[in-house]
Amino acid sequence: MSKDDSRLDSARRWVFAATFANYAFAHWTRKCYTNVKVQLMAVGVSAYTLAAMDSAFMFTYALGSFITGPLGDRFSPSGVVGIGLLGSSLCLLLITSGSLMPGVSGVNAGSITLAWFAGTQFFHGFFQATGGPVNTAIMGNWYPKKGRGLVFGLWTCHQYTGDIVAAIAGAWILNSSLDWRMAIVIPMVLNGVWSVVNFTCVPNTPTDIGIETDETRAAAAKQKEAMEAAAESGNAMVEPPKAIGIKEAFLLPNVMGYAIAFGFFKLINYAMFFQLPVILSANFDPATANLVSALYSVGMMPGGIVCGWVSDLYGGRRACVCATMMLLLVPLLLVLAFFMESIPVGTLLVLLCFMGCLVGGPNNIITSAVAADLADDPSIAGSAKALGTVTGIINGSGSVTAAFGQLAIPVLYEWGQADGVEYRYVWLFLVLCTVIGTALLGPKIYKELFEFDEPVTAAPSSSGLASKGGGGYQSISGKDATVEMKQTRTLV
Repeated sequence: MSKDDSRLDSARRWVFAATFANYAFAHWTRKCYTNVKVQLMAVGVSAYTLAAMDSAFMFTYALGSFITGPLGDRFSPSGVVGIGLLGSSLCLLLITSGSLMPGVSGVNAGSITLAWFAGTQFFHGFFQATGGPVNTAIMGNWYPKKGRGLVFGLWTCHQYTGDIVAAIAGAWILNSSLDWRMAIVIPMVLNGVWSVVNFTCVPNTPTDIGIETDETRAAAAKQKEAMEAAAESGNAMVEPPKAIGIKEAFLLPNVMGYAIAFGFFKLINYAMFFQLPVILSANFDPATANLVSALYSVGMMPGGIVCGWVSDLYGGRRACVCATMMLLLVPLLLVLAFFMESIPVGTLLVLLCFMGCLVGGPNNIITSAVAADLADDPSIAGSAKALGTVTGIINGSGSVTAAFGQLAIPVLYEWGQADGVEYRYVWLFLVLCTVIGTALLGPKIYKELFEFDEPVTAAPSSSGLASKGGGGYQSISGKDATVEMKQTRTLV
C-alpha cells in the first residue's frame, strides 16, 4: 500500500467516524427534550405548546432540507454542519432557560410559553436539517461508488445510535438525583463541543489535506484537457464546475421519482414508529407495548446494512433491491390487517423486527448511497457540488409527503372503528403506499434490469467526473473548448 493510499484509508475512517458522530449528536439533541415532556408540563408548559413544538420542528426540518443541502454544496460542508450543531445547542439552551422562567406557570403564561418554546423549535428544525444532506455530501466526497452501499448502510446506523443514547441517558438522569434538566444540558454541552471539531478537524474532500485519489487525478486530467482545448480555440479561461440549483437537481434523472417514492416509504416508517405503541396497547399494557414496538426500530438498524451490501453485490442495482424489500413488506402488512388480534406474541415480535429491517433498508439507503449515486450523473458536466442538494430534495420531499400522509391515519382509524375492524384500514393504506412508492421506482428498475452492461467499478466522489469504463460513463472531448459527457447505459 502506497503512502497516499494509507493516508486515504486513515482519513476515510476518521471522516466516517466524525460524520457518524455528527448525525448521532443531532439525533440525541433532537430526541432529548421529548424524554422530559412530563417534567416540562410539570413546570407549566401545556400539552398544546408541546404539540406546537413538534409541529414547528417538523415543518422547518422539512423546509430546511431544501435550503441546507444547497448551502453545503456552495460553502464548506463541515462548516455548515458545525453551525447546525452549534445552533442546536443554542436552541436547547433556550428550552432549558425557558423552563426556569418564573412566568412559565403564571396566569398569562400561555402565549408566552407558546411563543418561546414553539419559536425555539421552529429554528431548531432548520439547524437540524443540516444533518442529513450535508453529512451525506461529505461522505460522498470520500467514498467512491464501488462498495458505497455497504459503507453507507453501516453509516446510517448513526440515527439509531443517537436515539438509543438519548433514551438511555434520559432514563439514567431521570432515575438519578440529578436535576431533570441535565437530560437536556448534557447533550447541549457535548454537541456544542463537537461542533468545534467540525470547524477545525473534519476535511471536506481528500484534496483538502493533500491526498490524491483516482477521482481527483481523473478530474485534473479532464481540467487540463479542457484548458488545452480552450487555448487552441483562443479562450483564456475555463471555469470550474459550479454548484447546481434546486431546479437543476430536480431535473436530474430519477431524482424526482426517488424523492416521491421516498415520501411514501417515509410515511410507512413514520406510521409504524408513531402508531405501533398505540395499536399494541389494545393487547398489551403501555410499558410492554412500548417495549414490543421498539423491536421495529431495532430491525431498522440492520436493514440499511443489508440493503447496501446486497445492492453492492448486484453491481449497484439499488432500486431493484429497495423494491424487493418493499414488496416483501406487503404480505406482512396484510397479515397485520386481517390477523392482528390472533397473532401469537412470539410471532408478532419476529414479524415486527423483520418489518423494521424491510422498511429501514430503503429508507436508509435512499438518503445516502442512492443520493450519492444520483449526484454523480454526467449530465451536470462534472460538478462535484450536487450531492447536498440532491439529498436535501429527497429528504425534504419525503418529510413533506410523510407529514401530510399522517393526517389520513386518524381518519382511517375512525372509519375502521365505525366498521368494527379497528386499524385494518390503516394497514391497508400502508399497503397502498408501499405499492405506489415501489411503482415510482419502475423506470429506474427497468434501466437496471434491461439497460445494464457491467457493475459499477468507479465513480467520482469529489470531482463528479468518471474515468473511462467507470460505471458506464464515457467522456468525449473536442476542439471547441467543451467537454461533453455522454451517458451509455448508466445506472444513475
